[in-house]
Amino acid sequence: MVKKIILDCDPGHDDAIALLLAHGNPEIELLAVTTVAGNQTIEKVTHNALAIARIANITGVPFAAGATRPLVRQAEVAASIHGETGLDGTELPEPTLALEPIHAVDLIINTIMSHPPKTVTLVPTGVLSNIALAARKEPRIVERVKEVVLMGGGYHTGNWSAVAEFNIKIDPEAAHIVFNEKWPITMVGLDLTHQALATPEVIEKIAAVGTKPASFVLDLLRFFTKTCKEAQGFDYPPVHDPCAVAYVIDPNVMTVQKVPVNIELTGTLTLGMTVADFRANASKDCHTQVAVKLNHGYFWDLVVDALERIGEVES
Repeated sequence: MVKKIILDCDPGHDDAIALLLAHGNPEIELLAVTTVAGNQTIEKVTHNALAIARIANITGVPFAAGATRPLVRQAEVAASIHGETGLDGTELPEPTLALEPIHAVDLIINTIMSHPPKTVTLVPTGVLSNIALAARKEPRIVERVKEVVLMGGGYHTGNWSAVAEFNIKIDPEAAHIVFNEKWPITMVGLDLTHQALATPEVIEKIAAVGTKPASFVLDLLRFFTKTCKEAQGFDYPPVHDPCAVAYVIDPNVMTVQKVPVNIELTGTLTLGMTVADFRANASKDCHTQVAVKLNHGYFWDLVVDALERIGEVES
């Protein structure tokens, strides 16, 4: 059965690959794409999303821009990883797709409410501001959403602090709202995504595809390799966001474990930490689970297959 998703993102090199995977996989029906300030400003990430839509020839899918800053805190971007444009290292075409004339939060709500209950999956790969605002503005969406599969957090490690991941750390209040609603949540965090390394073998497979979208991904990964090495010490870059999309395509791509998760809001050193309680077996009513182990080969096969389905072979 085809999975209907809303992709809420802040492109971002790995968000770009997540969008290509969602568009190119036949098991996914992309209902809407919404953007949120995170990796860069809302203007930049929205421009990037629309440019990716042109690269991948995405048509008939509504795009809308959302939250311009976190709910409480000042805006912060990840220029050290994604550059000044959010997609440095690439030549982006001018977008041709027009934005919807509504806020992303309203597009999220309208899309969920116009589909039967438990048929739409939310896939946030950025800061959770839009998702939190949507849940507060229209609480009925919480019981209608099939599940939330998000890229963010980490039960053992952080990247924006010693214990907090960027998407959660930037807007911890939004994350607290999202994790404390009772919809089913799968947290695809750093413990999992640090296994999704773009190794030389992966690069070789993508290069062999020979399409313009594949060449675009190679440009992304060249830049991402450099910044992830300089800023975080990775020899090969971990490609975080497509992991969340891959889980929706086929949960067998990773192992998950049900465990209670909550967000630290007041710790001086631990602000934004996704606190996962592994002390005992999760209760039957536990609505959160975390991704633990990735099938690396299968994951990248999904990405390569999607790229093969998008675009024409370069002449």
